[in-house]
Amino acid sequence: MFKGHPKGLFVAFFANMGERFGFYTMVSIFVLFMQAKYGLTAAQSSLVYTLFASSVYALPILGGLLADKVLGYGRTISLGMIIMFLGYALLSIPTRMETGFILVIAALAVIAIGTGFFKGNLQALVGNLYDDPKYDALRDRAFNIFYMGINIGAMFAPTASEKVSNWILSSSHFTYDARIPALANDFIRGRLAAAGQYLGLAQAQDASVSLETLKSFSERYINALSKSYHFGFGVALLSLILSMLIFWGFRKYYKHADISEKQKSKSEALKSQMVILTPQQTKERLVALFLVFLIVIFFWMAFQQSPVTQTFFARDYTVPNVGKLTNLWFDLTGLLSIFLAAVGLVFLIKKSSAAVGRAVGGAAFIVFAALAYMRFRGYPEVNPFQPQRFQHFNPFFIVALTPVVIGLFSYFNKRGKEPSAPRKIGIGMLITAAAFAILVIGSLGLPSPKQLGGLVAPPESQVSVYWLISTYFLTTIAELFLSPIGISFVSRVSPPKYKGLMQGCWFAATAIGINLVFVAGWLWMRVPLWSVWLILVAACLLSAGFMFSIMKKLERASKV
Repeated sequence: MFKGHPKGLFVAFFANMGERFGFYTMVSIFVLFMQAKYGLTAAQSSLVYTLFASSVYALPILGGLLADKVLGYGRTISLGMIIMFLGYALLSIPTRMETGFILVIAALAVIAIGTGFFKGNLQALVGNLYDDPKYDALRDRAFNIFYMGINIGAMFAPTASEKVSNWILSSSHFTYDARIPALANDFIRGRLAAAGQYLGLAQAQDASVSLETLKSFSERYINALSKSYHFGFGVALLSLILSMLIFWGFRKYYKHADISEKQKSKSEALKSQMVILTPQQTKERLVALFLVFLIVIFFWMAFQQSPVTQTFFARDYTVPNVGKLTNLWFDLTGLLSIFLAAVGLVFLIKKSSAAVGRAVGGAAFIVFAALAYMRFRGYPEVNPFQPQRFQHFNPFFIVALTPVVIGLFSYFNKRGKEPSAPRKIGIGMLITAAAFAILVIGSLGLPSPKQLGGLVAPPESQVSVYWLISTYFLTTIAELFLSPIGISFVSRVSPPKYKGLMQGCWFAATAIGINLVFVAGWLWMRVPLWSVWLILVAACLLSAGFMFSIMKKLERASKV
């Protein structure tokens, strides 16, 4: 899997992993933060997230132009990291309930600009490493590996945000209760008709609370929770420092690829390396790219529901605690122990493994299986968790399934049957439709968010965690067929002088898809729950059908 790749890939892998860890730590709690601190509705918090996230993915166009025409890839990436650092510093400043909203918006704008300079250009830099003919056959696998780095960072993010949140809450002698923020905001604003149930929840946090002191408790709890989220945002500062040290400290491994076509044209020594396309070839490539961009919009519309409507579903419709066995899924230490034990077992029984490999595999199996068992034995019978914990499933499945998917592609490649990149993308769209069909079925018979008044569903209307886990599992498989393959397709097909810009356009398509995330958030309080997911299923099926209808055009353009 890792054999034969240039060392520059691994510099980009680790630099990206650190930056993504910080970003996804922030994203995992963002809508919860906006609703708790500012009392925003599902539609309002979805809109703020959508505008921010779409900016994050639209601004790589600006970053790509800056790199292609002025600064080059490495310097634009470095500038982006510095700007992101400043944005996260602003977002980490704690302010009291209902204050500091302008500061939050300013911080989001700065983070979006910095990310726009960073994301697309790092991918363009990785693509440049594989322009060397001896590496070109490894391009798709390289982007699968690069993508795994993103998700290793993202995998630990929800747990990190929860640990920080619980630590800060405990310092104020509180614990997290998903029901309290909405009730507290309604009580403070005089929208809560009956305070009896809320008073009971408040007294579970502080026995001295009475109806007379309930407003004071509400403000104290929201301020403590908001502070915990601000500290969670601060995690990104530390991870960005790590990314900077890696990217700047190991520049020698990617320096030869850190050059744009404009920079080549200005150097007599490098002019011979320029690739000149005819206008017709350029047109065919650009048309193919923009058709793919159009199609993947609907994948991102569905996939990016994770921090919005899927988080609402996790908070409002999913049981808030699990038993000992299921808790292995939610405890990242236990989950990784099982995964590493399974990896060790594979090396132990694999016929092609050397004696040393089998010995190491056997030792890993014993150690990690024992650790998983010890974690399991230490769990209480009932294990509560915060809703953002669901967001570690997608990156975990990415890390666990990437070797499987790469192995599958390699198996078909050896037999001359590996699907083309556009065909893989079409398959990914079909799998995404199947993933959200699971939530359609799981939501049948549940009261709508409107019927609940935006509050958490009663216990009899809360469903098993496995509905969401199954959805995350299938969307992850879809993502592996679509996202890293799409990035690889862009790096291969882009006209050389537009490499940074085309990576920016890939993210712009993502931005448009994220803008459409707001549709589901807007419908959340307006339609039956199952129909929110059905809209996503229909969008993915239609885009998959269009993809397969233009397949020959896309496959021909990738060979031009």
